Amino acid sequence: MKSFWKVLLIALLVLLGLKLCPILLVPVMLGFAALLVIGTLLAGGLAALAATGLSVLAGLLAVALVVLAVLSPIWLPVLAVIGLVSLCRRGGKTTA
Repeated sequence: MKSFWKVLLIALLVLLGLKLCPILLVPVMLGFAALLVIGTLLAGGLAALAATGLSVLAGLLAVALVVLAVLSPIWLPVLAVIGLVSLCRRGGKTTA
């Protein structure tokens, strides 16, 4: 007789759960919607942060290229002299 009451109680709980399902799903759906909004805002903020970082990096690269172009009359002859000196120094050594 106890198993009959257990089955009846489980059936009543299932029916009650099905009856209350729409009411119980409202907070869950609101929670999912809030998480979706928060995730969208975080992704948008992350994208903005990445775009800002890339633009700053591009600006720094442009400044470095301008500095290299302006200083090229100085560092190109110096680099050529250093290359010639190292070529002459290496020519005197013999390898075993």
